Amino acid sequence: MVLPYPELMKLERNFSHSWNERDLMIYALGLGMPSDPVDERQLAYVYEERLAVLPTFLSTIVVGRSPVAFAGIDYTTVLHGEIAVTLHKSIPTRGEALVQSRIAGAWDKGAGKGAVFRDHSDLYLAGEQAPFASVVNTAFGRSEGGFGGPREGQPMPHPIPQRDPDRIVTLSTSRQQALLYRQTGDLNPLHVDPASARAAGFREPILHGLCTFGICQRAVLGEYCGYAADALKQIGVRFTGIVYPGDSIRVEMWRDGEVVSFEAFAVERAQKVIGNGKAVLAE
Repeated sequence: MVLPYPELMKLERNFSHSWNERDLMIYALGLGMPSDPVDERQLAYVYEERLAVLPTFLSTIVVGRSPVAFAGIDYTTVLHGEIAVTLHKSIPTRGEALVQSRIAGAWDKGAGKGAVFRDHSDLYLAGEQAPFASVVNTAFGRSEGGFGGPREGQPMPHPIPQRDPDRIVTLSTSRQQALLYRQTGDLNPLHVDPASARAAGFREPILHGLCTFGICQRAVLGEYCGYAADALKQIGVRFTGIVYPGDSIRVEMWRDGEVVSFEAFAVERAQKVIGNGKAVLAE
């Protein structure tokens, strides 16, 4: 049972996490990079001699370790709703972060009608007083309503422009994509075990939502940043559908000033898998 709202909003969790060059390269490979192994712009994410860091790597540190895990939620009913990563400075290729997480909001749709839970995590490097990055994560509990939280006030999703996309990119995924991505540490059997996937209502194991998130980042970086990670200071999405390994992902993008809006679709099934995407380019 979910904690009463006043207690829920007091939940915090602090933990540390370290990473090195190998972790970064495994992450990039899990996203399908480089699509061209002789493209030196993409090679920078998998070659230790001039290694760069993908902003969405930070999602692998935070997701699943927030205070929401201690809220009394039945995780068999939980869906990943949204995620956003904001960079305040460059991510080092090797380091240890202190992560300070808190519940940032909880919205109660009523008993039997579900609830939305949002947590906010700030990441600090050792000896520094200001965070180098922040991650906001949102989950939807399909059967978690009735704990006394507010029904109104949930932040509105980022609006998508009502015009034809400025740019469209289609990126492929491999049949082995989920097996590669799970090496980043997400070992949920839903992404590898056919029996677990069928029990959850899927025809076969599905791709990690965070992998799809990272693939959308690839599209934005390639089209608007020349694959330079420091050219991107924020990226966030809403998860709207599932991807099967082997699907092609079409990313539609709109640029307005420093903001790139985007959505993504599983081409073969004509299903929207990412909605309300927003990336903010560095000035």
